[in-house]
Formats: sequence, C-alpha cells, structure tokens
Amino acid sequence: FYFRNKHRPFLLFVSLLHVHTPLITTQKFQGRSRHGLYGDNVEEMDWMVGRILDVIDKESLKNTTFVYFASDHGGSLEAHRGNSQLGGWNGIYKGGKGMGGWEGGIRVPGIVRWPGVLTAGTVIDEPTSLMDIYPTVVHLAGGAVPQDRVIDGHTLLPLLQGTVQHSRHEFMFHYCGVFLHAVRWHQKDSGTVWKAHYATPVFQPEGSGACFRRGICPCFGDGVTYHDPPLLFNLSQDPSEANPLSADTE
Repeated sequence: FYFRNKHRPFLLFVSLLHVHTPLITTQKFQGRSRHGLYGDNVEEMDWMVGRILDVIDKESLKNTTFVYFASDHGGSLEAHRGNSQLGGWNGIYKGGKGMGGWEGGIRVPGIVRWPGVLTAGTVIDEPTSLMDIYPTVVHLAGGAVPQDRVIDGHTLLPLLQGTVQHSRHEFMFHYCGVFLHAVRWHQKDSGTVWKAHYATPVFQPEGSGACFRRGICPCFGDGVTYHDPPLLFNLSQDPSEANPLSADTE
C-alpha cells in the first residue's frame, strides 16, 4: 500500500480486532504481559501500530502524515472467562461498553501524531468525538463537507493547532441503541462540562459498575432506572460521576 501511494495523498484506515473479545492473540505474544490475555492483546496491538509508524518513518512520510489513534468505546466490563477479565479496565470512570451514558463507555484514548505540524506532548482537555474524523479528513484533503445536511462532527485541526481554545461541540447526546440515556453540555463561557442522565442501567450486582448477571446492560425496560429530574453531574469536578448534584443543595 505505502509503496504504491507514498508519492500521492492516501488514506489508510486500520480497524484492529485487538482489545476486543475473544482476544485472538498470536502465539508470539501470549504470556508476554503480566496483565494476562488482555495485556498480551494490548502489547500485540502496540507492536502492530508500531510497525505501521515505522514504515511511515522509513518512507520519510512522518512530517506529512496525520495519524489519529482511538478506540470506539471503553472497556467491556462484563467480558470474563473464569476469573480473567477480558474486556479491559476503565480506571476512575463509571461503567463501560454498551452503557448509554456513563463515562467508562464513552471516554477513550485519543492520540494524534503529525510531527511536521503539531507540537509533541500537547494535551487538550476538550470534548471531541469520533464523529470529528470525517470532517477532519475532508479538511486535510482540501475538500468541503456537504452543505445540504447537518454534519455532527467538526474538524479537529483548529483545536489541535491551537488556533481555537474550545471545542465546537456544545451538546453531545449519548444513546443506548435508539434510547437517549444522557446529554453532555460543554458550557462555552466557563469551559465546565455538565452531564444529565435520563436513564441508567441497573447494575447487577448493585454497586458492581456492570451487568454481570445479564452479560450486557439493557437499554430500556426493567433493566434501567429512569430519572425525573435527571441525574446531574459536574464532570469538570467529578469525572467519576460519584456525586450527583442535588437541587436542594446546589
């Protein structure tokens, strides 16, 4: 691919099967990580991404190639084999994959590399989305997104280059299937991020952060709790969503 396209613009999309059950890890990487089969899978994925970046560097394309590495969702907490956790870990964030609103299923790694243009080591703490990939690629290609419809994403370039300080995403809507579970509001004048939950999955067992008895959390019905008024969190101060704000005290 690189040898055919290195002298002209190209788009390479690599959708890795790794860090997704059933964790098909090659023999070379099995037993390499102290974090079990999932860790082995992460290490093999890291090696594969490294091979791609090595070719970009070898072909002298590093300074002219925009690389964006991300995941499509957070870790799947219900994925187990015996006592082995196969679906990753979401750190301080509540919940995981398949849940409509909790941060553990929404916040994912977002790593960008473009040495010729972007300053290394920059950290941007602003809401962005995988929906932004499409308009970013169109922007890089010198095109324009369609004007006859609403495009939900925004090009990432101004944010990455520092020409703007805040994401253009004011509201983000978080669905579980076709059911709206939560809405995020990025308050532009203060930069504070608020989130309202209208429905949340009923964890089994209670307090576990997952739906182990069901195997996956449902989106509606008796498997969710409906909130009226909605649960409200200040994500800027409480990213773990541990303390819903109270209308009586806040």
